Amino acid sequence: MASTSTELQQKKCLPCEGGVDAMTPLEASDQLAQLEGWELIDEGKKIKKKWQVKNFMAGMEFFQKVAELAEQEQHHPDLHLVGYRNAKIELTTHAVGGLSENDFILAAKIDALPVKTG
Repeated sequence: MASTSTELQQKKCLPCEGGVDAMTPLEASDQLAQLEGWELIDEGKKIKKKWQVKNFMAGMEFFQKVAELAEQEQHHPDLHLVGYRNAKIELTTHAVGGLSENDFILAAKIDALPVKTG
């Protein structure tokens, strides 16, 4: 059963060294429905979200907050800033070769971070 965004924000990413199965496409779709603006990519092995930030520095400030959160959670996203205002974040769990609950926990926590859009 999928957790709500609020429930995900209360959880902590768990260390993942593999040995567990990645979420099925159905499980990932169900969980994704609880998050706003995220989408499945790479044949259901990743999720991504895009923001248009106010300016370059707003993007860097947002990514700094994401980096600090990722370190706390020990789960690290791919960060992209293109055209100085277009921020994109991608999440996957490399150890399982797809998505795990950790990706959705971090996505929900990223959604709670302030970001200057424009």
